[in-house]
Amino acid sequence: MSASAESVRELLSSENLGDRLRAVNQIRELEPNTGFELVQIAIGDKNSRVRYSAVSQLDTLGEQDFDLSLRILRELLNDPEADVQAAAADCLGALKLHGAFEDLEQLYHTTSEWLVQFSIIATLGAFGDPRSLELLKQALNSDNGLIQTAAISSLGELGDVQAVSLLIPYSTNPDWQVRYIVVQALSNLGGAEAQSILETLVNDEVDAIRQEAKQALE
Repeated sequence: MSASAESVRELLSSENLGDRLRAVNQIRELEPNTGFELVQIAIGDKNSRVRYSAVSQLDTLGEQDFDLSLRILRELLNDPEADVQAAAADCLGALKLHGAFEDLEQLYHTTSEWLVQFSIIATLGAFGDPRSLELLKQALNSDNGLIQTAAISSLGELGDVQAVSLLIPYSTNPDWQVRYIVVQALSNLGGAEAQSILETLVNDEVDAIRQEAKQALE
């Protein structure tokens, strides 16, 4: 039997966790307007797994009402669970809700959860807000390698050519995966300075990096 608004609503009110999780999954089968209405119920659930599953759908359902989505996601940045906060940060970037930039910036500096910091930095590229440059610059100096590589990638997505000079030191990083991400970032940024670094990386010892650099220069 296919899901309906009534059946999903009923499952969302169940005391059984499995029912509520199934309901959130079934929201994907509904029309976006209806899904957006019902996902808000799930976002208020007492269980973090339900909240996480629900907020993860706002990257698309949130397009139904950007102003309301902004308010919901800003509140979720204060959720007691780190994975819910991280999912909210992801959605803010996907929806390009620039009104939450200062919230994301503050959370990055105050949270002790690396997952939340990672999600904030990873989403800033898609966010496309020029104010992100300074925060991404700070993230490059993170002690966490995943946050550092997320910053490199986001700098490439952001498209600000000022980032090229920030990425140059990482083009010789001993970790080939970091160098690979640098090549991708420089390819997105473009410009003479980026091209110069890419011309060096076509001679990298790692074949994947050489091929990516060659492709970027074509």
